[in-house]
Amino acid sequence: MRIANLSGRLSLIVDGLAVDVEQASGGRFAADPQAVYDHWAEFRGWVDQAADLPEGTAFAAADLGAPAPGPRQVVAAGLNYRDHAAEAGLALPDEMPPVFTKFVSSITGPVSEVELPHGGHTDWEVELVLVIGTRAHRVSKDAAWSHVAGLTVGQDLSERIIQLAGPAPQFSLGKSYPGFAPMGPWLVTPDEFEDPDDLELQCSVNGEQMQKSRTSELIFPVPELIARLSAVLPLLPGDVVFTGTPAGVGLGRSPQKWLAAGDELVTSIEGIGELRQRFTD
Repeated sequence: MRIANLSGRLSLIVDGLAVDVEQASGGRFAADPQAVYDHWAEFRGWVDQAADLPEGTAFAAADLGAPAPGPRQVVAAGLNYRDHAAEAGLALPDEMPPVFTKFVSSITGPVSEVELPHGGHTDWEVELVLVIGTRAHRVSKDAAWSHVAGLTVGQDLSERIIQLAGPAPQFSLGKSYPGFAPMGPWLVTPDEFEDPDDLELQCSVNGEQMQKSRTSELIFPVPELIARLSAVLPLLPGDVVFTGTPAGVGLGRSPQKWLAAGDELVTSIEGIGELRQRFTD
């Protein structure tokens, strides 16, 4: 199943066309894309039993928003790929990856224009992003996937100067400028993948590939990451979890490389789709 936020309305994507959920369900489910996660089990049951969905309509990618536009929590993992830790010159995490947040106001859809911070060093970070479907607190690795509504593509855009400024780094601020958390193009439920723990992810700037890896290279794969996070804090329905980025970021290059006005960043994950961000001064 693929669900999308189309012009602010919850939609099912069926054979490449959009079906409005509020209309198709006779008002049983609200149009608000974020609200569905509080009723995820009921919604999945309705979709599984719906035999006569209305015909969908065509849509433009630019009309899609983030599939979870207003989560209560955004949790992001750092240094969750060995090659990225190596390029950053940092030790591998042991019990838990470094954890930070991206503030909700940074969330945007899959096709967007992002204003670069003045005088900053803005970097790219392709990431697999998951959305929680049912509350997860102190869950085991074996049970973790049952709490995931689905997967989407994300970019953890990062302004490195403020992120790394001392005496204490400002990770969350440096990663939360407007537009710095694009997600989409839609949410894909785990059952759609042959192996949801092994997906190719990549990104390019102006057609030049910058990152390419597989989620099977995660130090803390999705089930383990959920288990470790939920041992500390409850993950709530609709919460968003960024799982980390592989090597190839601008910070780790020699010479270092940053996004500039006019650049186009294309980010994709196998079996989900792609994001497109264009940058302006």
